[in-house]
Amino acid sequence: MPVTRGSRLGPYEILEPLGRGGMGEVFRAHDNRLRRDVAVKVLHPHLLDADHIDRFQREARVLAVLGHPNVATVHDLDEADGITFLVMELVEGETLAERLVTGPLPIPEVLAVARQVAAALDAVHEKGIVHRDLKPANIKLTPDGVVKVLDFGIAKTAPRFAPLCRICRRPPPARAKASLSAPTPT
Repeated sequence: MPVTRGSRLGPYEILEPLGRGGMGEVFRAHDNRLRRDVAVKVLHPHLLDADHIDRFQREARVLAVLGHPNVATVHDLDEADGITFLVMELVEGETLAERLVTGPLPIPEVLAVARQVAAALDAVHEKGIVHRDLKPANIKLTPDGVVKVLDFGIAKTAPRFAPLCRICRRPPPARAKASLSAPTPT
């Protein structure tokens, strides 16, 4: 069953398409139980094999553990009528890519966006997650100035990555210091 305006996925009524990517499509939907609008992401019909469904479910689990103000919140992962879908916070505003079409950002805005993206990535990396698709189209700027990093569809968990993120917060180990020192003359 294709997802279109007016279709229902469980308690979610599809209102309009918001965007389309390599793995799926995102829709504005209304949650009739909680009476709020949400974003619903569904896989493209040709990607309903076990590998893509697993990747989609991994995205939901990755987002669910983050809980950071600069990362879209996951509300639900569900399946209805054979369609697996992810329900997320609806982030209003424009993407950084859309904003850049109007011209370069003023320096204070660049700094505000960069700080928030860095905070999101710091939180993501602390959990051992690598986004792998950070680009202006995956950064949303809300009308009230909050920046949200979106689309963790190709994110990977890398447990060995988490310690690397803390290097800037503590002195490097002794062997790293040695490798950074000037070479000894021979």
